[in-house]
Amino acid sequence: MAALSGVSLLSFALNVPGPVAVARLVAEGATAVKIEPPGGDPLTEYSRAWYDTLHAGITIVPLDLKSGEGRASLEPLLARADVVLTSQRPAALARLGLAPAALMARHPHLRVVTIVGDTSAPDRPGHDVTYQAEAGLLRADLPATFLADLAGAADAVTAVLLALREPAGTHRVVGLRDALAPFAAPHRHGLTGPDGRFGGADPAYGVYAAADGLIAVAALEPHFRARFYMTLGLPLDAPLHDVMRGRTCAAWAAFAREHDLPLSIAAHT
Repeated sequence: MAALSGVSLLSFALNVPGPVAVARLVAEGATAVKIEPPGGDPLTEYSRAWYDTLHAGITIVPLDLKSGEGRASLEPLLARADVVLTSQRPAALARLGLAPAALMARHPHLRVVTIVGDTSAPDRPGHDVTYQAEAGLLRADLPATFLADLAGAADAVTAVLLALREPAGTHRVVGLRDALAPFAAPHRHGLTGPDGRFGGADPAYGVYAAADGLIAVAALEPHFRARFYMTLGLPLDAPLHDVMRGRTCAAWAAFAREHDLPLSIAAHT
């Protein structure tokens, strides 16, 4: 039997963190119903394919919670749920009658997990990129992934699992910016800043331009570092920019396999 078999989730969470969390919980055996506003989830506009993947096996119920009819239709669904998951700001939840205290007053059996942007200022607007910026995780380019959203989703899964072990009436809050704290620690401790060993100060750990793309190099351990430089015929810890431009990505990949070195293709042009 799946670990969460018999657990019923009711989600109001849109965009990325909530759906990712619910998909993970459903994969462990929970059943889920998701309430969507008449306009649907914005994720369908960004990536219909990802939306479809995340919502496989989940019952979608469109409801206008600003109407009396929509709110009345919601009550039986709340009565059947074990855990409610939301991702709207507290002020919006209050306007819709979904504030945790109000939900649990009407349905004392519920446990509620709310996802917010920042637990210290939950009504302040923001998105993944702004939370990464505040955590010191951004450079000049936009990030390659939704780090705050996905870290928050993982924290939301944990919050649901913990809430299920706690008494009815439990309310847990997950913050997307808060979820970045462990990821920001290397930067905070000086490891990944511009002068940090993992931020560009160590020539054996970096991303370099090859003849036709980018190559990631991570020759950190002494034996990898020594073999890398010896094979290249360079003094230990010599700059690598010029030599890395001299081969294609495919050639560097073959070089890494031949000499058992931690190099990977980062991007082709």
